[in-house]
Amino acid sequence: MEFRLAEKKDLKAIMKIINAAKDFLKSEGIDQWQQGYPDCKVMRKDILNHNCYILAEKDKIFAHAAVTFSEEKSYNKIYQGKWLSNANYAVVHRLAVDNEYKGKELAKLLLDKIEELVFKNGINSIKIDTHQDNISMQRLLKKSNFKYCGIIYLEDGSKRLAYENHLEGDNLWKN
Repeated sequence: MEFRLAEKKDLKAIMKIINAAKDFLKSEGIDQWQQGYPDCKVMRKDILNHNCYILAEKDKIFAHAAVTFSEEKSYNKIYQGKWLSNANYAVVHRLAVDNEYKGKELAKLLLDKIEELVFKNGINSIKIDTHQDNISMQRLLKKSNFKYCGIIYLEDGSKRLAYENHLEGDNLWKN
């Protein structure tokens, strides 16, 4: 399985995964991703900006996430806690796995590959946020060495739980 940047030709498969994730969240009573976001426009922008990474084998896409290396405005203020570091960081957004392959550790593998990418880019910190009711994402983050740091608010005022993984050189791939 290869970890690579998504290409324009991957958009349809990525949107299939996103839409299935929206349906799953809805079925779980989680209001995350229920107001249209993320949509085709957002995902197309991720691809064109070289921020969308996928796990794929030939033409089959198993999982994807957006990874950015710029400051996240919503992360400037954190409540009821603090970030692990104030150094430069990467941010992971819109992580989703094809429903057919859930439970096969692909989300963990994707985060491991993102750690490698971030570390190779000279960054030692990854930040991510999730909905307070998204327990499966919270479990994944804990399993992937992310630490709960506090609460942030998105630009639309939505509350999110904030996590950070501070990468530490040789210990990075010891899992």
